[in-house]
Amino acid sequence: MSSPAPPKSPELSDKSKKYDRQIRLWGDHGQALLEAATICVVNVTAVGCETAKGLVLPGVGGFTVVDGSTVKEEDLGNNFFLDNTFLGKSKAFACKQLLQELNPDVIGDYVDESVDYILANRPNFFDSFDLVIASNLNEQSLLQLANRLWDSNVPLVYCRSLGMLGSIRLQIKEHCIVETHPDNRQFDLRLEQPFQALRDHLESTEVTSKVPWLLVLYKYLKAWQKEHGAGRLAPGSYKEKTQLRDAIKADMQKDEENYEEAIKAVNTAFGAGMVPSNLKAIFEDDACEQLHKKNDVFWIMAKALKHFVVEENKGYLPLPGVLPDMTANTDSYIALQQIYHQQALHDADQVYHKCQEYLRQLSLPADTIDDRTVRLLCREAAGLSVLRGTRIADEYEYKNCRLLPLVEDNELQGTLTAYNFALRAYERFLSECGSIPGECSVEQDIVRLKSITSKMLNDLGLHVTISDDVLHEICRYGGAELHAVSAFIGGCAAQEVIKIITKQYKPIDNTFIYNAISTESVTLKL
Repeated sequence: MSSPAPPKSPELSDKSKKYDRQIRLWGDHGQALLEAATICVVNVTAVGCETAKGLVLPGVGGFTVVDGSTVKEEDLGNNFFLDNTFLGKSKAFACKQLLQELNPDVIGDYVDESVDYILANRPNFFDSFDLVIASNLNEQSLLQLANRLWDSNVPLVYCRSLGMLGSIRLQIKEHCIVETHPDNRQFDLRLEQPFQALRDHLESTEVTSKVPWLLVLYKYLKAWQKEHGAGRLAPGSYKEKTQLRDAIKADMQKDEENYEEAIKAVNTAFGAGMVPSNLKAIFEDDACEQLHKKNDVFWIMAKALKHFVVEENKGYLPLPGVLPDMTANTDSYIALQQIYHQQALHDADQVYHKCQEYLRQLSLPADTIDDRTVRLLCREAAGLSVLRGTRIADEYEYKNCRLLPLVEDNELQGTLTAYNFALRAYERFLSECGSIPGECSVEQDIVRLKSITSKMLNDLGLHVTISDDVLHEICRYGGAELHAVSAFIGGCAAQEVIKIITKQYKPIDNTFIYNAISTESVTLKL
């Protein structure tokens, strides 16, 4: 009698249980990347703490809080991490301590210094982090930090929370995404031009009520191809698809679920496997054409993928090897599944060998790219995406071409766009005046803010104005954060950070603005 299997490691079991829901979203490999990441939180405002909370709870590897201020009375009203026992104490220490209590698996640290002091005395400090989160800075500090991180190729997520307004700005040079998780994923079945193993299986298997619908559909597709002549691989128009569905329906007996599924699949079963426009752009990218050591390994795999598609696979992508659920007997479905799985492994193996060839040419170690990573890339090939961002400082340059479409008939398009520039004017006010607009005299500061806003827009080459109502609203807030708004923006920002760290899902590109009064939001590419 064989001995019973050893029990699972309690540590592994507990961890899987703890993070079960999120692992369902980004997988074990995504969780591993999150747990290996270290982030820096600059300014532990309410929105900064809320963003950090959204990363500590799912288990980010480590975080460091940077803030040179002390806890004041107003901090207690908008930051639920703090209470009156922390009054007068280091805000960085207090927030680090309270954040770490949320998840003992996460390593926390703090630096009781301002971002300006660190940039002036230890500018390399930020280079070791995987990502930096900053919030509610003045314009000068923001630009200095953003430029430093851009030069160091460290992603920056900048959050604002002011009254009923909030925004997020992502600054990232290049972000390559393998798992984009498209909403409407199409299964790649290759029924129009089956590979040899699939063709042999389809031709040799009798179509009954017990086989997967894919075999049913292939039988009638073959008849359709014969009727329409050479060169017609699958129905394209609504009329042709209706004819194919009617042909299947005519032969269907009562309670044949696989026939019903085949009829439903006519709309979605054809056309996958070709190179979509997003992947074509990646194939034509200079980074794909001219490899060098400093490139992300994504580009080595992309070039190997291109070689396979163009030179070895007649323009088709590697087979993902994933089948939809089908009503069928178990043996029949598993046999079909194995055929797809084996072909997917074969295709991925071809791409992997080409990757190894490119690594040798670049004098890079063979283990720079492993076969598991290549299999994942091949499975997700149709949805690959590359995001190239812009510096925050680019938004402050004269006649930035991205800003001009925001203006129409001498007006900023939409109030949310106006709020974006009003928030920037608010940050310039902090730098130039050294005080918060509206903190002491609302009416007097409106005049000063209006003057700063007008000059800022003119400097950008935007001959427009922002309404007095918007500027009055900015001043009326007096620099106050509302916890509900900060919690919402912080949750959204944490989500974007996780996308960047796990390299899954598409992050915003590149500015998100939210108005809590109207519950409106907009995404702008600035």
